Amino acid sequence: MNRINKFKMAELFCGPGGLALGAIQARVFKGNYNFKIEPVWANDIDPYACRTYQKNIHPKNPKAVSCGPVEKVDLNKIPRFDILAFGFPCNDFSIVGEQKGINGRYGPLYSYGVKAITKHNPLCFIAENVNGLKSANGGQVFKAILNELKNSGLGYNLTTHLYKFEEYGVPQYRHRIVIVGIRKDVGTRFKVPAPTTRSKYISAKESIENPPIKLNAPNNEKTKQSPIVEERLKFIPPGENAWYDGIPAHLRLKVKNAKMSQIYRRLHPDKPAYTITGSGGGGTHGYHWSENRALTNRERARLQTFPDSFVFEGPKENVRRQIGMAVPPKGARVIFEALLKTFAEISYESVNANINDSVLGDSKKLKRELYEYLQLV
Repeated sequence: MNRINKFKMAELFCGPGGLALGAIQARVFKGNYNFKIEPVWANDIDPYACRTYQKNIHPKNPKAVSCGPVEKVDLNKIPRFDILAFGFPCNDFSIVGEQKGINGRYGPLYSYGVKAITKHNPLCFIAENVNGLKSANGGQVFKAILNELKNSGLGYNLTTHLYKFEEYGVPQYRHRIVIVGIRKDVGTRFKVPAPTTRSKYISAKESIENPPIKLNAPNNEKTKQSPIVEERLKFIPPGENAWYDGIPAHLRLKVKNAKMSQIYRRLHPDKPAYTITGSGGGGTHGYHWSENRALTNRERARLQTFPDSFVFEGPKENVRRQIGMAVPPKGARVIFEALLKTFAEISYESVNANINDSVLGDSKKLKRELYEYLQLV
């Protein structure tokens, strides 16, 4: 009988549970030992996301999910954990938005991850955010965040990498920064797992149609399109968007100085989907390559690698937001399995991290520069 080496995981900004599902799916075996991760506690401010997380990750433990602002979380009451995961809100770092960085409503929320690490000193942590984090506030915020994480609690060795999740079996071009920190006294450092599908991406069509989605599958309601949207989509080929030259003049958008590539953009059946987002209004919902309609939430969930058995709670638009903001479980699983192999001392194929500690520079200087910057804005 296998012995279990179980790592307990707590999570801030948990969303519907993409990171948690990837962690649960991760399994590593060494001799008679079964290395696994058990989520024990999570927090999010969105009540519907909390209900989704509760239903799928903690169906038998209603006290495992703390729903409310992270600012009101009592860090002393979090159950003991070995791993802290936090995909801190990306709204103010995304290039799709205004990229307000540290000055936006969500920018400073990363600090609650730092506080939790300092309070509990877990063996390791995993933090996730959008690529725009690197350039927010002239790059100073990114340096400051890395610096604080590195020096939080007992100190951590960081491995920071921009993952292209399409290279890890996710049928979607989704690029995210993931920071893995292992406590310095553990005496090891995380290595970036090598891509698994770099030479053969999984296409949107393969993901959505194999196997076919059952008509009564949860979260599979279709959005009713207006006649003009249906007519416009007829003239947009797979992979193209609302700015395609072949669209008749009377169906073109009357918008000046705005040509976002995702507006009424259709998926290409033979390529991974473009990034599935949770924000934005009509025209940004993601569109089928051949049918003149927006994707259903179940199709979006497929592109995010959630299984059809994973049921999202809440109104349709809130579910769309949950799916778009989530971490793809399949990508998360690859990272968590590499982390378990690190602790199990099992070698695995790896690549060099594409963001290294040299960006940090002098700790005191970073804090001073960031403080001075904030006084000017």
